[in-house]
This record gives sequence, structure tokens and C-alpha cells, in this order.
Amino acid sequence: MFKNSLFRVKKIALATSLLAVTTAANAGYTIKLDDGDSITFGGYVKADVRYVSGDIAATDYWYGGGTVLPESQSNFGISVNESRLTTKWVHGDVTGYIGMDFYGGAVSGGGNEVISNSSGLRLRQAFLKYKNVLVGQAWTTFQNTSALAEAADFGGPLVASAFIRQGQVRYTNGGLQLSIENPESYGGYRGDSGKRDDNVPDFIGKYTFKGDWGNVSVSGLARQLKTASNESETGVGFGVAGRIKTFGKDDVRFQVHGGNVGRYVGVTASTDIVGEEVEETTSVMVAYRHFWTDSMRSSVFVGNTTTDLTDRDRTHWGVNLFENVTKQLSFGVEVGNFEMAESNADSMYVQFSTKFVL
Repeated sequence: MFKNSLFRVKKIALATSLLAVTTAANAGYTIKLDDGDSITFGGYVKADVRYVSGDIAATDYWYGGGTVLPESQSNFGISVNESRLTTKWVHGDVTGYIGMDFYGGAVSGGGNEVISNSSGLRLRQAFLKYKNVLVGQAWTTFQNTSALAEAADFGGPLVASAFIRQGQVRYTNGGLQLSIENPESYGGYRGDSGKRDDNVPDFIGKYTFKGDWGNVSVSGLARQLKTASNESETGVGFGVAGRIKTFGKDDVRFQVHGGNVGRYVGVTASTDIVGEEVEETTSVMVAYRHFWTDSMRSSVFVGNTTTDLTDRDRTHWGVNLFENVTKQLSFGVEVGNFEMAESNADSMYVQFSTKFVL
């Protein structure tokens, strides 16, 4: 009898909580359980209509690299793969989180533009947090996610942004964060198996200054990297990033990175090792967001990354306009350009996006 009563209580709590939506647009739907426990389902559905023209092959979104074409081509595509699902469990001081999107590639032998256009789920983040310690896969501590530009093209100028998700153990105390993270020598030593034998974790420290004016973070990175001859080299890098309020609801977002940041910045725009040498990278990104009305806003952004050993020089700029029809539903259009100057190649793009946030 006691078990049946407890089941009814849980059932009532579940039914009533399903009707409640949290006020934050990205928070999703929260189900409140017994003893303060809760489960939150979130994510969004996003559809992108994208036209690309130029001598860099079309992609779903621009990252730090691309395929240079022998001659200029045009491409039209419609994609929903950025859509994602997130789940968060809270039990007292313990939080568990899993997030997935649909960039997992073809599944079950299908997944082509002839018939099904199916795609598999891809794990983005999966971590647990107890008080001020996080363990699992999450955004790197080196990164300031609030400094990413609002863009139809996912993440805006990723070519000049810190942007990695990976396994880590992170300690947080106020604005201070310290972590050890999964190592990888991108562009360096490859054994016969194609694997890298990194045996020392990456060390990252970051301090974030916050206030009513916004936030600014200062981060440092130290690593042991494997060279082509399987020797070890030390790499160190830094980052300064933030989002600062300006006039009304406007804000400016920026990132500056330098040193041996390698794979942490630019999403393949720079490498960690070239032969026996550690590469140096300089990246600068800035975005300004202006609100025309309470629901309509625009961002203009530009990002550039240059490297000293591979002589890469890559730039992404764009300008957009977004309108929120409701708190959860928005439409947007963006025009921009991605350039790989070292290859004398670039492509223009126009993208229309609609997004429904749970």
C-alpha cells in the first residue's frame, strides 16, 4: 500500500511538472521529482538553408579548414543536423549531463541524399559534476563559450575561436578554474597504427572576471607534444576572451589567442607540431551584436588565424539579422565569406536558419 501511494505521488509530480516550462529559453522542460531531484530535457530543432559559391567546397558550416576546388562551384543545401537533444539530472550536489546532435553520419547503411538523408546521433558532452568538481567530456576549460558570436553559421568565425570538447577533470572555485584534459598532438607523431602516444595530460588554468558589465576570461595552456621522431616538446599558449555590454542590450564579443595553442583554437586552422617544431598561432576574433528592437538583432563578426610554420592565413566574416517570433522560435539570415589566403581561395555564402529552442 505504501509503495502504491509513493508511486501515485511521483506520478502526480511528473504530470504536473510536465506542464511547466522554465523561463530561460535554453533551459528546456524540467520534471521535478522527490527530495529536490529533477530531470531537464532540452535542446533545439534547427533547419538551415545554405547557398555557397566559390572555390572552397561547401560544408554545413565553416570551420578552420576546407577543400580547395580546381574551379569555382555553387552548391545549395538544406540541413537539420545541428539540431540537438540534451538531458540533465540533478540529485542534491550531483549533476549529470548528456548532450547530442545529429552530425553522426549515415546509419544502418542509409543516410544519402538519394533516399533517406538519415544521420546518426553524435555525442557532444557527457559529464558529471559534484559540487565544484567536473569529470567527463565537456567544453575545454580554455574556452569562453559566452564569447562565441551569434550566427546562423554555427559558432560564427570558428576559424579564430577556442573550440574543443574533450575528456577532463575540472576544479572550479569562484572565477578560478583548473583542469587536466585529454592530450593529443595534432599534426605530430603518428606511429604505424596512426595513433599518438601522448602520456602527459594537458594542463589548463582560467580566471573569469564577471560583473553587471559582462565577463572577461584569461586562460593559460601547457602541454607536452609528440614530434615526428616521437620526441617530446613543450607547448604553451594563452587566451583572452569575453562578452562586454555596450549600449542598451548590445554587446561586443572578442577572443585573442597566441602561442602554441594548436588544436585548441581555429578548428584545424592550426596544428600543434610540424615535423620537429611546435607551431605558433595568432588568432583574433571580434563580433558586435546590435538590437534593433526587443526581438530583432544583428551581429557583424570577423575572425582571422595565422600560423608560423604552415603559413596558413584564414579569415571568416559575416553579417546577419535575427527575429524572434516567440521566446523559443527565431528566424535569421546571414551573408558572409570564408577565405584561405595561403591557397588564394574563398567562398561566399548565404544562409537562412530557423530555430525552435525547447
